[in-house]
Amino acid sequence: MAKAVKLSDIAAKIGVSTVTVSKALSGQKGMSDELRDRIVALADEMGYVKRVQNKEKEAGKSYNLGVIVAERYIVEKQSFYWNIYQEISQRAIKKKCFAMIEIVEYSQENDCIMPMLLSENKVDGIIVMGAFGKKYMNAVKGWTKNFPVLYFDTTDGDEAGDYVVSNNLYGGYNMTNYLLDRGHKNIGFVGTRLMTPSIDDRFFGYLKALMERGIKYRADWIIDDRDNIYGKMNYDRQFILPKEVPTAFFCNCDKAASLIIRKLEEAGYSVPGDVSVVGFDNFEYDQEADIGITTYEINIGEMAKRAVHIMLHKMQNALYSAGVFSIQGKIIERESVKKIGKSVPYVK
Repeated sequence: MAKAVKLSDIAAKIGVSTVTVSKALSGQKGMSDELRDRIVALADEMGYVKRVQNKEKEAGKSYNLGVIVAERYIVEKQSFYWNIYQEISQRAIKKKCFAMIEIVEYSQENDCIMPMLLSENKVDGIIVMGAFGKKYMNAVKGWTKNFPVLYFDTTDGDEAGDYVVSNNLYGGYNMTNYLLDRGHKNIGFVGTRLMTPSIDDRFFGYLKALMERGIKYRADWIIDDRDNIYGKMNYDRQFILPKEVPTAFFCNCDKAASLIIRKLEEAGYSVPGDVSVVGFDNFEYDQEADIGITTYEINIGEMAKRAVHIMLHKMQNALYSAGVFSIQGKIIERESVKKIGKSVPYVK
């Protein structure tokens, strides 16, 4: 008796995923008409007989989960997004899924070239990790229409899409309040605005905390930490100290905090003796600073767990929508902050 043809046999012949084959044979969207016709023709040629699968079998199916991330977030040997991807991959394996990552190079993003995971139908769903330029994000949105997609650590996707994000505004608000509660009225912000939604939200949290205490922010205390085109940090071009240095800085990430501490120390200031510094992420890498940085820890474990959970449901059910999940973090106290007075009072 001839061996029954399986979806995986057809998928292997064409070089796509089994879910793509399944969608093509059941008339679902999410691929070009040309690819659909190729799959249907090959299925007929191979003698495929469609079988009805029960829900138990469908639920136990394994999937290929893709993750795309911009090169600017991965170029360094230690990257916050590498850590997140590893967490997602481990969570996916526990659910019998295989996760793979593709780094979108600067030239690809600039020319709107889709990652191979999408253009060659290698995965059953995609996680867009971090922010991309508007032009590229719009191209991704167009390509992934009617395809399982989740935006991770960015709010710059489809308004009706699904997101898993850290509560960056709340985190920025909390870290600024942490400084205000220790007597600091003169607080600067380190981070290039309009570069990523995460940095912007942390900045808005900073502004909210100042506003509630009746403090106006000073433009000369807002320090860029990266270029506004590719998002690369440059210690000499950015991190320029103002003529009058505030008593504290809230930095949009721990690396920025580490570099501003180095810049302050080179200028003759001590941290936290003269200037207090706080960061964001609680990501351990080869720090420039010799002191432990007080920071806001992002709960990457919970974010990864939620992302995999949502993607499994989306890959199993094309109509499933989760909405926005904002995950709270917590303050991690270390040695980079000095109390200089009573808590700054709120505006009545």
